[in-house]
Amino acid sequence: MPYAKIDAHHHLWKYSAPQYPWISENMGLLRRDFLIQDLMEVLEESDIKGVVSVQARQTLAETRWLLDLARSHEVIRGVVGWVALTDPKVDRDLEHFSTHAKLKSVRHVLHDEPDDLYVLREDFNRGINLLKDFDLRYDLLILERHLPQTIQFVDRHPNQIFILDHIAKPRIREGTISPWRENLTELARRENVFCKLSGLVTEARWQSWTEADLGPYLQIVLTAFGAKRVMFGSDWPVMLLGSSYKRWVDTVRCGISQLSEYEQERILGTTAVEVYRL
Repeated sequence: MPYAKIDAHHHLWKYSAPQYPWISENMGLLRRDFLIQDLMEVLEESDIKGVVSVQARQTLAETRWLLDLARSHEVIRGVVGWVALTDPKVDRDLEHFSTHAKLKSVRHVLHDEPDDLYVLREDFNRGINLLKDFDLRYDLLILERHLPQTIQFVDRHPNQIFILDHIAKPRIREGTISPWRENLTELARRENVFCKLSGLVTEARWQSWTEADLGPYLQIVLTAFGAKRVMFGSDWPVMLLGSSYKRWVDTVRCGISQLSEYEQERILGTTAVEVYRL
């Protein structure tokens, strides 16, 4: 039976500068709307059958919007939303949003927090403790430098499923491997942590990266997590800063082409389906 190819990480937005301050001046091509119709065009070109839509703003309004879109568009198999996990009454929001079948995970933009130890805050961890009661996953959005404290954080929650976004954003532009490799490998020893092959091109040199630049990072991820815990993601439209959608899909397919058919299917679809319960 053919499997469905899944893009486990993309965004949608109606652009306005105040709402998306992280889209800086050198990201001019992102300063426009990216809507479901735009997404459908690139998915069709690459034979992608389903997606996980991920929050790009830290508002409950965005979570509602994504869930509304998912309700009316079958291609959106799941949503990674946002709730204020440090709010003492966050359980009310979790109870409300978890009634939507397509809410699969939540995320906070950890790498933008001024406090590098934000993941160790007691109020944040209290919120994380509630997620398993609603059968929700947690997406980790961090930079390489956050890996050591993230390992401590994950160890506090052995029964929570975590999904690491963008392979923890290593310094690909500089060609730096260590200590990212060692810390990522240590994190991957936790079997409740999964990893998305996404975000690599925006950490590389946008206009001049090659498959050879990305290859070592991709292989380290595969060695650390194994195909059963890795899933494909595009990070569209952010990845347009460094690549077309199809080029990134083709790059990943080439990078995993030496794996078994089963392993390729895991990365390109079935891992996401199982982990996010799509």
